[in-house]
Amino acid sequence: MSFRDRLDRAAGLVQARLDRAVWGADPVHDAMRHALSGGKRLRGFLVIESARLHGIDDAVTAAAAIEALHAYSLVHDDLPAMDDDDLRRGQPTLHRKWDEATAILAGDALQTLAFELLSGTDCHGDAGVRVRLIADLARAAGAEGMVLGQARDIAAETAETPLDLADITRLQAGKTGALIEWSGRAGAILGQADPEPLGRYAGALGLAFQIADDLLDTLGDAETTGKAVGKDARAGKATFVSILGVEAAQARAREKVDEACDALAPYGADAQVLRDCARFVVSRDR
Repeated sequence: MSFRDRLDRAAGLVQARLDRAVWGADPVHDAMRHALSGGKRLRGFLVIESARLHGIDDAVTAAAAIEALHAYSLVHDDLPAMDDDDLRRGQPTLHRKWDEATAILAGDALQTLAFELLSGTDCHGDAGVRVRLIADLARAAGAEGMVLGQARDIAAETAETPLDLADITRLQAGKTGALIEWSGRAGAILGQADPEPLGRYAGALGLAFQIADDLLDTLGDAETTGKAVGKDARAGKATFVSILGVEAAQARAREKVDEACDALAPYGADAQVLRDCARFVVSRDR
């Protein structure tokens, strides 16, 4: 099965699990389903494929958990108090389709759903493994990871000193990279193996992914990407592209792909699909 076939298959499995989890017939559940529709499901794919490397054939519940948490982060990131976006995954953002209160509550519910999914025995039969997944995700999503990155991003908008390359790398390692890194580590944790090689892989992958996003914001179009483009430049925000320029940013992304692939050496040919994934994140158009 090719990488794209595996990615599409993982997306279908994750969507089916999320559909079972979000079943209510009320505005909050409707908004949650809206937030969960579409997307590449890259984080869920990484959970499933990293688990496969450790002999775990069913990691769909953990994959659904990270996609629920990722969706929450997008809903809140799109709010007027944050990025104030109108479009996400080719659809109106939640606060535009409903209202701010519904968007906030739907995001809250998606965040807590992630931890509910990880706590169930269908995620893993060993309670210790489940607790480790939950604790690691709490750190990745909170004030040591994604939230810290978001806070740094907001602070940078009014900072007297512009961010340099080291600053933007730290910022994005939290804002974007922390959840991607958790997704790679999760498969090894499910298999009760050392998560560090996959952590290094996913850490490099996360930075490559963000550089590609910055390039799409500069070079892409809204119809293809499914979200507004050019906003960072208009807001004067520091990005990998604004600091390095297009060609150097592209080169940096390729370096991170090589770094990610090198980290997979312990897995040999079995990790080829993850190598293909690393190449995909810097060649995508959305």
